[in-house]
Amino acid sequence: MLTVNQDIDMKGVIKMRSHYYGIALGTALFVTVPTAFADDYTLTLFHTNDLHGRTDQYPQLITTLNEAREQYGEGLLLDAGDIFSGTLYFNEFQGQDALEFMNLMGYDAFVPGNHEFDLGDPEEGHQALAAFFAGAEFPILGANLDFSAASEFADMLGESMSADPQAGRLYDGIIVEHNGEQIGIFGLSTQDSETISSPGQITISDYRQAAEEMVASFEDQAVNKIIALTHLGYDSDPSVGNDLLLAEYVEGIDIIIGGHSHTELSPPTLLTENRAGETVSPTVIGQAGEYGQYLGVMQVTFDAEGVVVDVNGELLAVDEREADADAAERLEPYTAAIEELRDTQVGAKVIATLPNPRHGNDDSRSVRANETALGNLIADAQLYAAHKVAPETALAIQNSGGIREALESGDVSVGDLITVQPFGNRLTLLDVTGAELRETFEIALADAPNENGGFLQVSAGVKLVYDSRKPAGERVVTLEIAQEGAMQAINPERTYTIATNNFTATGGDSHSVLGAAYEDGRNTIVGNTDWEMLRDYMVERKEVFYQVEGRITDVAQE
Repeated sequence: MLTVNQDIDMKGVIKMRSHYYGIALGTALFVTVPTAFADDYTLTLFHTNDLHGRTDQYPQLITTLNEAREQYGEGLLLDAGDIFSGTLYFNEFQGQDALEFMNLMGYDAFVPGNHEFDLGDPEEGHQALAAFFAGAEFPILGANLDFSAASEFADMLGESMSADPQAGRLYDGIIVEHNGEQIGIFGLSTQDSETISSPGQITISDYRQAAEEMVASFEDQAVNKIIALTHLGYDSDPSVGNDLLLAEYVEGIDIIIGGHSHTELSPPTLLTENRAGETVSPTVIGQAGEYGQYLGVMQVTFDAEGVVVDVNGELLAVDEREADADAAERLEPYTAAIEELRDTQVGAKVIATLPNPRHGNDDSRSVRANETALGNLIADAQLYAAHKVAPETALAIQNSGGIREALESGDVSVGDLITVQPFGNRLTLLDVTGAELRETFEIALADAPNENGGFLQVSAGVKLVYDSRKPAGERVVTLEIAQEGAMQAINPERTYTIATNNFTATGGDSHSVLGAAYEDGRNTIVGNTDWEMLRDYMVERKEVFYQVEGRITDVAQE
């Protein structure tokens, strides 16, 4: 239990009678307090985040929610984003499967995460996300999200704030009633989406400014119990914001229910100091891990002035519960469909496992910092597809953030390929100058030897030598491609046709140079999806053997 003692010592710091937990970006206080007064009010919350297409978790998640409601009483149910992307369920049903179960559970609000924008198409927009919103039996919140320029959401735009929120409508914030009290809830989503996803015409503004405006609006309505439903990350990159910084910078937020960083907060974190180190009214932060493995439960007690005085919270392990019978029956047709797709053999065989190393898995090499055999295969598959329509294509590049899993040895199924490349990105050709191509690789190498999703794997016939010891923007030593039967240095004045996926082509993972070329009209969307290109190339080869072969070399590591 986390509770706040309002006794202040001579330095103005809240006294703690239990234990203390320090955080670099702020001070998280786990503290005790006298018994709550009779006129205090307790708000119960249930929360989830970052399910990423794990639709098969819902039957047990529903059982967990039902048990929690029996134990804790009725409360608000919130989801902090990233329902989309990551599994065969999502690839087959594009969120409509998850939506059936979310509606069944009775969510009170949802904030879109960055992966909700993964299917954004430069020409067609966000049709799958619009369909998800249209079928939602709960409101969608995003105080720093502007959908107004995207025509597919035109009929869903609600007023900035509503005390009578409607299902499937988009709001900055809403006011809901719980046990006779007015609760303000607003949404915030990470600006990271601009580089790691495809928001397109959806714009994302500064999270702090949006939060300050929402708090002021709620206070103008005499609402003094305020929840920020966020997809910012608990302690994610401070340059784009996170929940700890939100609590430190913006006063008046009582509770933050978060997602994006997949953090397990049990018990919740309690912050009582602002960025300047001054004691302020407490803010509680909760997040429930990832993939529907936990249901977050939080009970927050407020005094008559709307100040948090007591917090009790835990994460309930979903896998410890039996599946809800009705939900399990609803899941069956979805599972049958994806199992049929998953098990379909493509007619190719991998001779030796193609790993997908990551530093976080204690690998010395990483797909996001080094050439990999799998990256080579994927880039070659893109070049193979590009040559069918544009034989002059000079090379192919693949953002490493789009390579998600290893490809094991043995016969290959459709499910294997979609697991490796789950985003359904389409092949795009770009015409760029040699100077722009070199600058693109400088962007890709900016964080080396540390990981970066924008690190580029390259096709055969490319030799990139760089030095990670040099300043960012000055790291490329040589960049050569095969031309006329020999390796030749890139000519800065010459225009080259290159192949990549539409995410990278439109500026994803900070590839602004490519994005500018795309906006300039120097693009052709071919239409082949990533995993289909990989399938076709592997089927052509029948037996696939790939290894690291020196396409990309860091002289600092030699």
